[in-house]
Amino acid sequence: MPHGTLTTLLAHAIAREKTRKNDDLTQNAITITGLRKTYAPSAKSPAKEALKGIDLTIPRGSIFGLLGPNGAGKSTTINILAGLVNKTAGQVEIWGFDQDKNPRQSRAAIGVMPQELVLDPFFTPRGALDVQAGLYGVPKRDRRTDELLELVGLSDKADAYARSLSGGMRRRLLLAKAMVHSPQILVLDEPTAGVDIELRNMLWRNIRKLNEERGMTIILTTHYLEEAEEMCDEIAIINHGEVITRDTTANLLARVTGKTLVITPTQPVEDLILPAGITLARRDGALAFSYDQSRYTAGEVLDTIRTIGVGIADVRSEEASLEDVFLTLTATTP
Repeated sequence: MPHGTLTTLLAHAIAREKTRKNDDLTQNAITITGLRKTYAPSAKSPAKEALKGIDLTIPRGSIFGLLGPNGAGKSTTINILAGLVNKTAGQVEIWGFDQDKNPRQSRAAIGVMPQELVLDPFFTPRGALDVQAGLYGVPKRDRRTDELLELVGLSDKADAYARSLSGGMRRRLLLAKAMVHSPQILVLDEPTAGVDIELRNMLWRNIRKLNEERGMTIILTTHYLEEAEEMCDEIAIINHGEVITRDTTANLLARVTGKTLVITPTQPVEDLILPAGITLARRDGALAFSYDQSRYTAGEVLDTIRTIGVGIADVRSEEASLEDVFLTLTATTP
């Protein structure tokens, strides 16, 4: 073969490989299409349609929030991703692997930290991680037991029985178990429910580290909306088995035009007559004036407050929160 032809073939092969790698980088971590789940009727309850055709994509390398009220379908979606619940219809791809065609590969790509504190009380943390790694077929030479125990702050409890661990320590162990097989995607189902502030901060430091240093995709469900607001790049809100919105956190916050000025008055204030579009709530001696930014500026609201005779000793503003968005959107869906 002439040298020039060989050089050309090599160049084409290199170009194809670069294209393949670029395509891999732009793929989604998870692609859900038309996902439905109907639970069969029982003696105590009729058939229930938990998921009604969900379409959702989650980008690789993101921290993605999956939010919704109780019974919205979050846990059902997560359990389907984890392979714990069989879907009724639809398609699920995890890290490019179709869940039906490549169940082992798709399951190996995801780790789930469940909400329930389910642990064998007679295993030590070290033993629990080794067993979990064995279930995923991780060879002994490739296991990261000590590294994971250090990551979650359980090195000093490595050989203590799980039954002796506090609730917070057990939650840390669940996080380590979810990572024994080095998944590309980590699902955290209410990871900080019932834990103290110190543990919550430790968990989030570790999650940020996994995302920033290893590029791990994180999917979070939480009832602490301030956590989702602080942590998540994008958020999808599920209600009644349907995705009612999906957007960046910044864009979701921009949807709520309400704002509040909290006034500390110079003296007690009796009943006030306010113009349309401005409402008042009393907070332990302070006055919270809420208004629509599309109708009033902060200056106009302050002028109104002064005009009606309220002396201002101190003032601060409160922006709309993710909780406001959540309540607005879930209140307007059937």
